[in-house]
Amino acid sequence: LAPRQLFWQGASRRLWSVLNSTMATAEDEKQMSSLSLEEKEKRKEEKKAAKEAEKAAKAAKQAELAAQRGQKQAVMTQPEEGDPLKDKYGDAPMVQSSKVASRPYTDIGQIDASWAGKEVLCRARVHNVRGKGKSCFLVLRHRTATIQVILFVNDTTVTRGMVKYASQLTRESIVDIEGLVTVPESPIASCSQSEVEIQCHGIKAISRAAVLPFEITDAAHSEAEIKAAAEKGELLVTVGQDNRLNNRFLDLRTPANQAIFKIQSGVCQLFKDCLLAQGFQEIHTPKIIAGSSEGGSAVFKVDYMGTEACLAQSPQLYKQMAICADFNRVFEVGPVFRAENSWTHRHLCEFMGLDFEMAIHQHYFEVLDVVENLFETVFLGLAEKHAKDMAVVAEQYPFEKAVFKRLRLTFAEAIKILQENGYPDIDPMDDLSTELERSLGKLIKQKYDTDFYIIHRYPLGVRPFYTMPCADDPKLSNSFDVFIRGEEIISGAQRIHNAELLEERAKACGIPIPSVQAYIDSFKYGAPPHGGVGVGLERVVMLYLGLDNIRKTSMFPRDPKRIMP
Repeated sequence: LAPRQLFWQGASRRLWSVLNSTMATAEDEKQMSSLSLEEKEKRKEEKKAAKEAEKAAKAAKQAELAAQRGQKQAVMTQPEEGDPLKDKYGDAPMVQSSKVASRPYTDIGQIDASWAGKEVLCRARVHNVRGKGKSCFLVLRHRTATIQVILFVNDTTVTRGMVKYASQLTRESIVDIEGLVTVPESPIASCSQSEVEIQCHGIKAISRAAVLPFEITDAAHSEAEIKAAAEKGELLVTVGQDNRLNNRFLDLRTPANQAIFKIQSGVCQLFKDCLLAQGFQEIHTPKIIAGSSEGGSAVFKVDYMGTEACLAQSPQLYKQMAICADFNRVFEVGPVFRAENSWTHRHLCEFMGLDFEMAIHQHYFEVLDVVENLFETVFLGLAEKHAKDMAVVAEQYPFEKAVFKRLRLTFAEAIKILQENGYPDIDPMDDLSTELERSLGKLIKQKYDTDFYIIHRYPLGVRPFYTMPCADDPKLSNSFDVFIRGEEIISGAQRIHNAELLEERAKACGIPIPSVQAYIDSFKYGAPPHGGVGVGLERVVMLYLGLDNIRKTSMFPRDPKRIMP
């Protein structure tokens, strides 16, 4: 029949089907109207049971098909019978520490052109796989490194069965690869190890990946890639933040995330090394305490053997006690808990605090000197030791290199800059909002060409109860905040070391004295003048890398809406 005749025949069938269905429905309704209430209920139950039976039958059929697919896949996980190289491929037995490795493994990130001609054994993930006929191309990934692996049938080192097996591997499966390092005719632009490839003659799956919630390649798309594709009329698959965080163990596999947390580790190590070199000692303080460590109600309350306690908002009180115990200079790296219902790009309910406290001789500027030395060390150290990691991050999340210069401004000077640039009505005794801090950061960058700066002498009313008032103006305080790219990373101050003044300030801030009595008592027996800081690790990394959300720098974020995974 002609196409037009076929079309009209199909249309006629669909029309009759709809009419018959409508007539049947009308007939059913007519019959239902003549039935008693009990019979109607019985009919409804029968229909419901029929639907459930139909649904169960479909589920059983799907399960049967899935089982068949699994059986088919199971065949492909083993070498073909009679293959002369069957010992060279196939799924390996489960690793249960039954033997010690007899030869060394090579990290694919170490392989470059100098390795040409060497035999290697590597363990990595299957990042991508493309097989056709007698050839197969794999891209393996380990952390931020990728390398191409090739298989071509030659019946001496690679058989059809081996190529078929490799082509069936699922992405994200972990494999052991044996092969010869060679230099391709032209660089492999899509791989980090672009100068080399591995000619495979042995491949075994160590752990097979099931169907993924999302592809790692999709999670690694940059905004630039997505925009470029859209301009061409193409649509790249993207992965939303909730999907990423729900499957964080997968999301963390992207090269950018691998690099972000290498950099985070680097910041922490530089923090420790810098302070240790300046005579500081690492300490570890309690995280379950009797009273609020910062004042206010933003605490997580817990039952402590029948007594109400809370999770520490900072190690502040115990750092000061350590100074009173003549430790002189101390620091700690540990979790900090804040029960703040702040659903923002820069707040978390749990984060890693980098804190230090030190005795001072005359002025809190002694603390600022350490802060500036510390962040100069961090900025220079990251540029020197993590340049490659920063380049990996920039591929997905482009950013401008942060500029470090030593700059100190008083709070009054900061207010004046804002007032002279479009914010004339700012209250000079109130804290700065996030919007004002960002605006100030841009103005300071324009005027002083730095992303790093310190603002000090804040109003006393916006600081914690243990902050020392200014000697020349009791409405101000010997406190400071440190900023990167217009956002706060540090809050610090000279602390009150006089017990009477400390109790007076606690009462003024509405803190029950019994809850901090042990803290106050520690200053009654000779307390050195001292000061210190609290740094949010995740926020430092976020701002240094110019990222838009702190959840990108928290391995498993805890915010007002997330406590899993």
